Amino acid sequence: FFFFFQESMHAYAANVYTTVIEELMKGKQRKFIAVEQEFFRLWWDMVATDTQKQQVHQLLQEGRLEFVIGGQVMHDEAVTLIDDQILQLTEGHGFLYETFGFRPQFSWHVDPFGASATTPTLFALAGFNAHLISRIDYDLKADLQKNKKLQFVWQGSPSLSERQEIFTHIMDQYSYCTPSQLPFSNRSGFFWNGFATFPDPPKDGVYPNMSLPVTDANLHPYAQTMVANIKERAAWFRTGEVLWPWGCDKQFFNASVQYSNMDLLVDYINKHSVEFGVTVQYATVSDYFQAVYSRNLTWEIRDSQDFLPYSTEPFQAWTGFYTSRSTLKGIARRASSLLYAGESFFTQYVWKHPEGSICKCKALKQLQSLRWAVSEVQHHDGITGTESPKVKDMYLNNLAYGMFNVKKLMASIIFDINNAKKNGEVYSSVYTEGSGKPDVDLYVVVYNPLAWNITTFVTVSVSSEAMGVYDELGYSVPAQVQSSVESQSTYDLYILIAISGLSYRKYSIKPLAGKQSAFIGSSIKYKRRDLTRSDQQSRQLFPVVNDCYQIVFDQNTNLMHSITDRETNQTVQFTQEFLEYHVNGDTKEGPISDNYLFAPNASAVPVSKAVGLEVIFGNLMTEIRQYFYSNVTAQDYIYAVYTRLYSVPEGYDGKLLCHRIEQEYSVGPLELNREAVLRTSTNLNTRQLLYTDNNGYQMQKRPFKVYVNNTVARNYYPMVQTAYIEDDTTRLMLLAERAHGVSSQGNGQIEVMLHRRLWNNLQWDVNNNLTLNDSSVVRPVIWLILGAKAVTNTLYRTSGLALEHRPVVMFGALSGDKRKLPRRLQQNSVHDLPVTVPPNLHLQTLSIPGWKYSSNHAEQVRSIRVGKQKEGDADFSRVLLRIRHLYEVGEDPVLSQPVMVDLKSLLKGLGSVMAVEERSLTGTWDVNTLERWKWKTAQYPSKRFLNSTETSEDFIVTVHPKEIRTFFVYFQTQ
Repeated sequence: FFFFFQESMHAYAANVYTTVIEELMKGKQRKFIAVEQEFFRLWWDMVATDTQKQQVHQLLQEGRLEFVIGGQVMHDEAVTLIDDQILQLTEGHGFLYETFGFRPQFSWHVDPFGASATTPTLFALAGFNAHLISRIDYDLKADLQKNKKLQFVWQGSPSLSERQEIFTHIMDQYSYCTPSQLPFSNRSGFFWNGFATFPDPPKDGVYPNMSLPVTDANLHPYAQTMVANIKERAAWFRTGEVLWPWGCDKQFFNASVQYSNMDLLVDYINKHSVEFGVTVQYATVSDYFQAVYSRNLTWEIRDSQDFLPYSTEPFQAWTGFYTSRSTLKGIARRASSLLYAGESFFTQYVWKHPEGSICKCKALKQLQSLRWAVSEVQHHDGITGTESPKVKDMYLNNLAYGMFNVKKLMASIIFDINNAKKNGEVYSSVYTEGSGKPDVDLYVVVYNPLAWNITTFVTVSVSSEAMGVYDELGYSVPAQVQSSVESQSTYDLYILIAISGLSYRKYSIKPLAGKQSAFIGSSIKYKRRDLTRSDQQSRQLFPVVNDCYQIVFDQNTNLMHSITDRETNQTVQFTQEFLEYHVNGDTKEGPISDNYLFAPNASAVPVSKAVGLEVIFGNLMTEIRQYFYSNVTAQDYIYAVYTRLYSVPEGYDGKLLCHRIEQEYSVGPLELNREAVLRTSTNLNTRQLLYTDNNGYQMQKRPFKVYVNNTVARNYYPMVQTAYIEDDTTRLMLLAERAHGVSSQGNGQIEVMLHRRLWNNLQWDVNNNLTLNDSSVVRPVIWLILGAKAVTNTLYRTSGLALEHRPVVMFGALSGDKRKLPRRLQQNSVHDLPVTVPPNLHLQTLSIPGWKYSSNHAEQVRSIRVGKQKEGDADFSRVLLRIRHLYEVGEDPVLSQPVMVDLKSLLKGLGSVMAVEERSLTGTWDVNTLERWKWKTAQYPSKRFLNSTETSEDFIVTVHPKEIRTFFVYFQTQ
């Protein structure tokens, strides 16, 4: 299960902690910082002895071992969703606080490929005093370095501005590793333990490339080299302290060799400090920032602009990873969404059904397996697609295992609530794919994980066209059935569902002999069109219409022609085509593309010369299927688009559904060294200005920039959830269910990179199996919204989350004698009190974390001291609640207003709220006792502590634009 991690633990990770702890105990001056909790927790649980555990406690108290960041991993910043960043941070912080009473207050985000403006806000909300990054554009870094501007106070959120600002330090050009070159030796600089070897450590303890041991003979040249480097760096910073990182990736696995040589060098320099003009000391990140803070300088403010994209050289734009391993990116997001649903489902079960028969401890372990897997894949070499196939498979296996557990848990909860012994069984889709056999009544249970009323379609695969769908009371439900996109032998059944917040409904699907209640979509196939011959003058246009849009297709080309927004009667010329960037794989020929980099050698080339078209017309939905062929006689297609336009019957709230043009793409398998994009061209005068989101939290403005080299690749940006282009009146929005690279390479254009398949001979890539020979077919989904800016503004936040958190569908079967639906279920699903918030708020978390720690800090520290914290089961009485305001200040006249929320009334469906404690983002601080450092700026010349939020009286909280508020909620036990 943890194959790769076991291998890494075996090769070096376990040795890092074992030998570092041992070495720290030998010298009071020695210190060490540890970052990612995943490896530390594996060492703590699987390797550490009782003595070592005692020593860790002692070293933390002495401030000689320090955990920085403290999340499970150092998460990627470009392609991750804010929810998952918070999850992995909370996961690590909960462990550290429960085990040691320790709360990290500094970041060490040295390795993500570019820096998002969400991150400083996230770390400020978690109670951090300073933030540290490294990878930003090489030319920008050189400029900041020259002007001593690598340190500033960052106001990452325009709405939260100075309330959640944070002091930020950018590493200089040497980045986060000790210099690896020495003038007097060709070994690996200041790394005396050499390089780790996989999978086995060397028997004789001699690792490759170990640096020359420090001796009397070379002590002076070593010291000279180190001092020269320190002085070079000192010129780039405003204070007399220089942060000199001693270490790198996979270092300190042989800490005794490392520390014994370091000690000699440190002592020697300090003995000759007058001659050298410097003194050196071992330090943690907090020691360094404390020294800078105490200088009491006034710092410049940086606004909410991020540091994306990231280039290391003129032809090295790290914009390929925005799309690399699209399948992994998609599954990671599906897993995150399932976890979100599973958490609130279980929380409601625990409080609404205290007599339930499910073992809570086992259920929590099932949820924890998915929390762990979703946290782990947020790593900057995880969801980024920048890992080897073996490691990618480990991530996928862990996600699959966690998803299986949570689906099983959700199915067993429904089974338990419906007292299944009497009523026929509920199986989750883990067991049945849900293709209903004609002789069996199938039923589906659909859970809406969002705290809003949702009207949408769910799709079920069925084996015949004659189908009826009925709700709990036996009434017919609107549905449409049609031939499947996927296979010749099955049908897709689209069921229109309306479900209130955090509630579920049950629908039965019955085969009907000879009559049907579901509409049957009728198919029209159009002749395949040869694009090379199409007459541009003569158009044969036909429209597809719903209440919001008219989409016009041209039968002459089988391509889309225009979209009219029926509300404003505005028509936008609208064409879509697939193109490929051809890239080089031979380092001798020029720059290469790989998992990280995108280096196109020319403009993108159209891929298809012929397009096939099929339209399925139906009362609820029209689906347009376009197949793109390399030529007019080709048998197979590599590209397809399925566009769906929905019509909502009277009596349903169809606002979101009607404004959604859903597109699903099928792309692959690609040829080698091809990067596939979908380019949408409009007649909007956008001036080539693009907007993309940071982590699904806030938008960034992306003006097109012209560079001497590599202009195409350097104008690619990550779209995690949202991107749009607009002119003075009209906006075209794209909403995504996984991350993609996105760019505007021409006026009125937006292109999305959907897939990449690469091979190159760069030695480093070959050695690490990072050649991205990805022969898969990917099936991403994008929702388009077109309309007046004010209208799209009211739709895109809720729509983006509706795409992210589509309803969870579980299947069951009722055999012959059990066709009467249980009465019990009607009570539960129809009359349960839903949990709903207004459309500008999002219920971001409702879960039972299970932490055993006391929320009173003094008490928690005391219980750890006396060794009590290990005892007892998980705590099920504490519920974690997060509420996020979705809008920026001034973004919308109505939706940007602060919102008052009565927590007692919001959660009354779960029980009677007895107490609420407001906490920091990851739960480890009481917000009333959290005092972050206040760094002096020209805006605020006096230095003061920064307290974050006003506290709630009588369970009523006012949530302001862009706030994320975190609470512990306690209910009256039944």
